[in-house]
Amino acid sequence: MTGKKWAYEDFEEGAVLDLGTKKVAAAEIVEFASEFDFQPMHLDEEAGKAGLLGGLSASGWHTCCMFMRMLCDAFLLESTSQGAPGVDQVKWKKPVLAGDTLTGRTKILAKRLSKSKPRLGFVTMRAELFNQRGEAVFELENTGMFLTRAGGEA
Repeated sequence: MTGKKWAYEDFEEGAVLDLGTKKVAAAEIVEFASEFDFQPMHLDEEAGKAGLLGGLSASGWHTCCMFMRMLCDAFLLESTSQGAPGVDQVKWKKPVLAGDTLTGRTKILAKRLSKSKPRLGFVTMRAELFNQRGEAVFELENTGMFLTRAGGEA
């Protein structure tokens, strides 16, 4: 048995896991965009208001990063995670604006043991982030790889 709280066996199809909340600050939007996605709507409130997004908005890639942090804090760092073979889909459904408070959840869609590595399991999840108005702003679907309890320490 591993010392981790979450192993492959702990994920049940249909279960919904809470990812907590994240307040989005204007300074972090600008900091991220300054380095990785320096489009005007991610750097300047007025440029954001002049465009389609309605204000200073987080880059979609920044939203992915915030989701990943929420996932790590919620359970991934306390799991036997071995990474993921990829992401099946990402949808940026609405702008994430400065001052928004994001709430997240992920639903376990399916799971199966590896045929070639029986101590490894695949868990398919669909994650969603919502703003403070309950509007879906982000969706991601992927399969993560987790050791079984007999698989050893991660």
